[in-house]
Amino acid sequence: MPLRTLVETPPRLRWAAAVLAAAAWGVAAAFWTPRGPLTTAQALWSMVISAGVGFGAGRATRSRWAILATPFAYAISLEIARADVTGPSVDLPHPSPFGVIAVVAGRGLHGLLALFPMALAAAYGCGLRRRRGRLLAGALTAILALIAVAVAVPARTPGVPGGVADLTLVDANGHRLRLMIRGQDPARPVLLYVPGAPGGSEIGLMRTHLSALESHFVVATLDRRGGGGSYPALDPTSTMTPQDSVADILAVTDYLRSRFQRDRIVLLAHSGGSLLGALAARQHPEKYSAYVGTGQAVDLEASDQLFYDDIRAWAGTAGHPEVVRALERQGRPPYRDFWSYEPFLLYANQAYAQRPPSFELGVPEYTLVQRAHTLNALMDTWAALYPREQDLDLRREVTELAVPAYFVQGENEMRGLSVPFGEWYEQLRAPAKRLVTIPGGGHRAIFEEPDRFVAALTGLVGS
Repeated sequence: MPLRTLVETPPRLRWAAAVLAAAAWGVAAAFWTPRGPLTTAQALWSMVISAGVGFGAGRATRSRWAILATPFAYAISLEIARADVTGPSVDLPHPSPFGVIAVVAGRGLHGLLALFPMALAAAYGCGLRRRRGRLLAGALTAILALIAVAVAVPARTPGVPGGVADLTLVDANGHRLRLMIRGQDPARPVLLYVPGAPGGSEIGLMRTHLSALESHFVVATLDRRGGGGSYPALDPTSTMTPQDSVADILAVTDYLRSRFQRDRIVLLAHSGGSLLGALAARQHPEKYSAYVGTGQAVDLEASDQLFYDDIRAWAGTAGHPEVVRALERQGRPPYRDFWSYEPFLLYANQAYAQRPPSFELGVPEYTLVQRAHTLNALMDTWAALYPREQDLDLRREVTELAVPAYFVQGENEMRGLSVPFGEWYEQLRAPAKRLVTIPGGGHRAIFEEPDRFVAALTGLVGS
């Protein structure tokens, strides 16, 4: 709009246009990125579009109030438009440690990538008349540029001379799921690894801790729907079901079988992923040469009952009465929301003397945006999937596997998992069945004792 025409336009109309533009962008963002920017492209475009809207509002109004009014209009319209989207990252703030993380990594990150550039551009648009204002704006612009550069760094996985090293997205039942594929010899057997907790990503751990597997297999590590590079595939959460998750595993299996021209591959699954992995192996044994479970889950409701008793007993003897009160106040599982499981996530490792978990985020396989969303991806996906897994019980649903079934368990596995597993293992029928116990290993023995795990795995399935 020419400057003369802009000046002649009544101030009320200019303000209405500025606020309407910001509100419209908020509505569009709610449909495009309901949980905030989750990919590098979304983050960069969010910064660019927000800056454009902010500059236009500042130029139209010629008022410093646009620095506040424009982001406010965007934020309000965004929250209203995404009201039907659920999960800890977008729900009302929750007064707890994970609740603080959800706000900072959810709305906080979104504000950094949208509200910050919008407000800064609005300042430029309305005109920086004072020297101090120009200096401050210049400093903030430099900070914003550094953020944009950091966000723009793409994810990659280091090359493997003479082998395969690929970080790719795979179409699976309408979802785009991230897959890391690494191996020294593409002719080796293919192994698909399915990670544990809903929304968790173990791509960094697999490369840094279990690179020795790459000399025995072509190792494909999946980010399950909702986790890591697959976090953008979470919505709509109405389709996030155990059946959908099993179908994802089978679709990725078919991708690997086709790409590497294999009739069968090895399926390795950990913890919560092993519950789904066993179901996949039961449904389509013709796709797998063996199933290997580690930190094997069997019945989440039965496990959580044991977790409840054990954490409550530990808290009582270890001097944590607030944990006892919290558990007694919410009652026994199962629960329908993520927050009720927070005491389990916070205190299970201490109650069972487990080694602290590592996310191994400082690797090039993760973008800055993916690192920032690590825990929100876990919380949002847990809230969508975990309550729907409560009816699963491998003791009832997988009494027999038509492929060899092998298990590598930590000697110090948590009682909440080891008891149901022991019952299932005793009754399970398979062409071959074997259990290997790793001395000193806990629930995450696969990463706690990587050398022993590699020796156990290669001894079971060969290469």
